[in-house]
Amino acid sequence: MATAIQPLKVAILAVPESSASTVYGMHDLLASAGVDWGLVMHGAPGTPLITPVIVTVAGNTIRVGNGLHIESHCALADCHTPTVVAIPDLMVAPQSNISGHYPAETNWLRSVYAQGAILASSCSGALLLAEAGLLDDQDATTHWAYCDAMSAQYPRLRMHPQRALVVSGEGQRLIMAGGGSSWNDLGLFLIARFFGIEEAMRVARLHLLDWHHIGQQPFAALTRNRQVDDSLIAKTQTWIAEHYEQDSPVAAMVRLSGLAERSFARRFVRATGMSPMEYVHLVRLEESKHVLETTEMPIEAVATEVGYQDASFFGRLFRRKVGLTPAQYRKRFSALRSALAQGEAQSGAVSR
Repeated sequence: MATAIQPLKVAILAVPESSASTVYGMHDLLASAGVDWGLVMHGAPGTPLITPVIVTVAGNTIRVGNGLHIESHCALADCHTPTVVAIPDLMVAPQSNISGHYPAETNWLRSVYAQGAILASSCSGALLLAEAGLLDDQDATTHWAYCDAMSAQYPRLRMHPQRALVVSGEGQRLIMAGGGSSWNDLGLFLIARFFGIEEAMRVARLHLLDWHHIGQQPFAALTRNRQVDDSLIAKTQTWIAEHYEQDSPVAAMVRLSGLAERSFARRFVRATGMSPMEYVHLVRLEESKHVLETTEMPIEAVATEVGYQDASFFGRLFRRKVGLTPAQYRKRFSALRSALAQGEAQSGAVSR
């Protein structure tokens, strides 16, 4: 007689700042492993491989950040032996200090990790791992908008903002997925880790999921380094946003500031965390992304359009900062933009 398979227990930790879509999305994705492929292909559900359980501090229904309610299956005190704990994103600002906000949750995370559980975070959910002290001297990642602030608040961790997935810790039991929608990657990774690549591929095909193997860099934008406190530096940022293609842009920014060159450079670095030239490159590369997505302009012309006379230098810089060549970026993201535009047009036609 065949032995029944004991489903993997995955606790999904929900707090008032959680995103309901991620919590329930994780639940449905994990619960589909072993079940839905048989239902779709053979007309009968298969054997569940994972039992996802939503846990909260008190085991009650909570109202979360986007105004929806999440129904808990059990309290932390009653969830002693999860094999995996999944931590969805937190709907908090990147600069938020969450120190002391989640004492019960962080104590529980430390306890179950010490008992051998795997802890897997999505997006800004990694903040809870850091707050629990579990990322000290460990490799880590989170959503690109949170990387700098999280590194400053928890200086002992080793942040990898360019990576969409990081596995670290004792026994490789700390797993972090970077972007907001990369909880999909996290779910597929967990399924593959416990039940093999083929099962993960079945779930991916059913849910039409695409692995974010290129990392986070192509999605990063100026908001990560936007400066808001120093009005003089903000003035120069506003100017360069409109004149990024001009020659000698830093010299022009210095003149606009009215400061000596060295004083301006020091003040700019203090306000933004980067040199004036680094910031110019950032602005130009963001504009070049838009041009690549929306036009068929040759790469050499794109380089000139955003202020680079040397197309090979532009190509090398783009590859280093974005993680893709300009041509690779265009191929991937112009197609995505076209698909979205087509879907929007079709939606508009239906509504009319």
